[in-house]
Amino acid sequence: MNESKRVEIAWPGLDITVRADLDQRNAALAQCLWDALPYRSLQGHALVAGYHLYHLAPSHSLLYTSAEYRVDRRTVPDGTLFCSRLQHLGIKYGELTEPMMATPIGQVLEEDLPALVRAGREVWDSVYTTKKPIVAEVRRAGEPSGHRVPRLPISDPLLNELVGEVHAETERIWLDPPQELVDLHQGRIRSGAGSYETVLTTLLFVNGETRPLGYSCYGGLVRAALDGMPMPWLRQMTRQLAHTPAEFLGYCGLDTLWGFTQRLLDGLDRIDSQEDYISVMAHMALYCNCLGGWNLHLFPWEAGDHLRRETVPV
Repeated sequence: MNESKRVEIAWPGLDITVRADLDQRNAALAQCLWDALPYRSLQGHALVAGYHLYHLAPSHSLLYTSAEYRVDRRTVPDGTLFCSRLQHLGIKYGELTEPMMATPIGQVLEEDLPALVRAGREVWDSVYTTKKPIVAEVRRAGEPSGHRVPRLPISDPLLNELVGEVHAETERIWLDPPQELVDLHQGRIRSGAGSYETVLTTLLFVNGETRPLGYSCYGGLVRAALDGMPMPWLRQMTRQLAHTPAEFLGYCGLDTLWGFTQRLLDGLDRIDSQEDYISVMAHMALYCNCLGGWNLHLFPWEAGDHLRRETVPV
């Protein structure tokens, strides 16, 4: 990526747009983002690390593209853009406390930093309090907005049908919350999950299982395949890593996820090529990561508003 690439990140509901230039620090990751443009995504906010925005980018290649340069994200300027193997586009807009090594790809223009801070505060209020979704639009500067979720080909007909359904469901819930999660967060749980009729504990466990299913299980399996893990081992690892959390999430109300998982596990022996395996797992990763994003948005974080961090002497 030799030429300058400028992007616009807009939050139409807030009437805020910032501009950013992609750079050469991690040119391959920046190219992944550039190739995915334009798109729209549910805007999220860091819940632990500090003043940081992130959202899911519809790019399968972010799962495995190698980074050339890493930095402690606490040390870089406000307005730094990051891409990660969690399929996130992140933007630092203030102090961060988590000592995480991250992969920068660009920088918001200096004159747009005040607007970025305003957007960050509004998004925090959306995630923590109001629950009114805020959508981010990311596009090449001067070009129209738009959106698509890429579809990867699968040679096996039955698995291709499954991936088609996973892709369609991912598109359907990309900007609209899945009804299964809405029901769960409103206490409509057909299985009766939740001891003594409590809902908060079930929500906590659902969030704790969904995120690593996408981030670690399916994302990790894609990288394992690309690293050359033999197909018999990949099949075995898939069965070991995916079944239990997906079954539990199905019990909690995520029937669609559990149904997809059962069909995937039933069809594993039909996958003969690394390419098909990677495509199937990449679609499952993006779908689970989308569910995870909605979980984080819908979760009633204000329930713990009385719990506030105390200053600890150094």
